[in-house]
This record gives sequence, C-alpha cells and structure tokens, in this order.
Amino acid sequence: MARYSVESRRSGKEVLAQAVAYFGPGGLGLETKEQDTCLVRFEGGGGHVLVTVSARDKGTTVDLETREWDYHVRRFMATLK
Repeated sequence: MARYSVESRRSGKEVLAQAVAYFGPGGLGLETKEQDTCLVRFEGGGGHVLVTVSARDKGTTVDLETREWDYHVRRFMATLK
C-alpha cells in the first residue's frame, strides 16, 4: 500500500468530483464504495484508491492511499496542481 499527499488550489468538492470522474465508472471503471463530503473510496482490479480532502487557507490538502493503482494515482495528482 502506498500513501501520497498533494496541495491543490481547488476546493475539496472539486477534487472529489474530479476523483469520481477519473477513477469511477465513467473513468477507469473502479466501483465507488464510499463517498461523503471529505472522502471517496474506490475498489476494483484487486486494489483500492482512497481520496481524502482537508480545507486549507489557500486550497486543499489531498491525501491518497492506494493498492495496485499507484501509476494512476500519480497521474491524477498531477492534474490537481
């Protein structure tokens, strides 16, 4: 399992919506297992992706945890800056 963190200028709501579009059924096809105002969790392909957001003064801290989806998590992180 790997953990990553990135700062984004986007709101937490925007980041989570982007995560659903990227990892979810309309993107990579992972199943959305849990979603609320500060996190979204996906499963599929023998692994998982967990995206959590925390508001900061000038944006959002995005923490990601993954198993088997490291490449795509790193690509997703690059879209958030």
